[in-house]
Amino acid sequence: MANEEIKVDSPAIGAELAGGRSALTEGGRPPAGNADARRIAELEREVWELRRTNEFLKEYFAKDLDADPLPPPAPPRVVGPIGERGHPEVVAAAPAGPPGAVRWTPGQSPQIQDTPQPMAVFRALGPIEAVVGGRLVDPGAPKQRALLALLVSKVGQPVAVDMIVEELWTGNPPPSAITSLQAYVANLRRVLEPDRAPRTPATVLRTYGRGYLLDSRVVEVDVHRFSERATAGWQALDWGEPQQAVREFEAGLALWRGQAYAEVADTTYVRPDVARLEELRLSVVEGRCAALLAVGAHEMAVAELEAFTRAHPLREYGCELLSLALYRAGRQADALGVLRTNQKRLAEELGIDPRPALQHLENEILNHAPALDWRPHPRVIAKSA
Repeated sequence: MANEEIKVDSPAIGAELAGGRSALTEGGRPPAGNADARRIAELEREVWELRRTNEFLKEYFAKDLDADPLPPPAPPRVVGPIGERGHPEVVAAAPAGPPGAVRWTPGQSPQIQDTPQPMAVFRALGPIEAVVGGRLVDPGAPKQRALLALLVSKVGQPVAVDMIVEELWTGNPPPSAITSLQAYVANLRRVLEPDRAPRTPATVLRTYGRGYLLDSRVVEVDVHRFSERATAGWQALDWGEPQQAVREFEAGLALWRGQAYAEVADTTYVRPDVARLEELRLSVVEGRCAALLAVGAHEMAVAELEAFTRAHPLREYGCELLSLALYRAGRQADALGVLRTNQKRLAEELGIDPRPALQHLENEILNHAPALDWRPHPRVIAKSA
């Protein structure tokens, strides 16, 4: 059956506000200021597939590299033009489904799709952890753990030996650095492939030219699962499924155990990705709170958002959500206090005014606008009927 691209606009929480539409919607979508974070989540898998395709082409045309040939990756999904909501419309190349799902094709009986299990699972949203054969294994000494974290941060991409040495020894490598690095690689290969026969090529941690890479076809990384959950959460909000959005966001946040790539978070090579993941994590926290508001859990949202805005006082979307949650919880004075404190802080620390959406929200709270009152989403009502 051919795939059809479906576009759904999320409905608004309230009616039209004076001067424009409220930045908050019933689906809880963040304002345009958070578009970059949403695009990061939604494009993560697309970029990943394109990287795999690129690696195959590089190996095909570079016969002299010391690397095992890679089979052609699955066709990447098609990314369409930027849509009205500020992010690309994505069309899958084939119907997606959970592992083991039954898929039908014309003229054929239904078949169970076999999904190969990864040879190793890496947890990088915190101190590095590796699971092999369903068992947590010890990555070894600190430098060896840092090497693994560095490779996991670039999984599927070769990391040059010179770059590894520069990062592991912070620009001051000893004469024995290359020898030590080779020993770390050998030790990690024994840990990650304990049943590999002697003198057979490594499958998980491979040599690639003058560097090493973790083969993305046989490993799984929690960073990618987090991005998938974030994308699923935003999509659920788009479709008017706030309860499903809460579940997806919470599943993604549960993967975090500390700073991403903790062992190498301060290195020049990994620092940009650490910052990207932290921004995405904060956006998912806000998305979860928006979903809580959409299902009517105002008091729970207040508790979450008060802690969040204390830790991140300059994130205006968090302040906007907290003010709305307080108003819906019957705390109008506190709701106005949040907005005015935010206005004062922005003026004193940055010399700027709040976004127009916050100014509209303050006016609506002062006027007890019915548009701010919570109403169940029409899709939720239809399901319960």
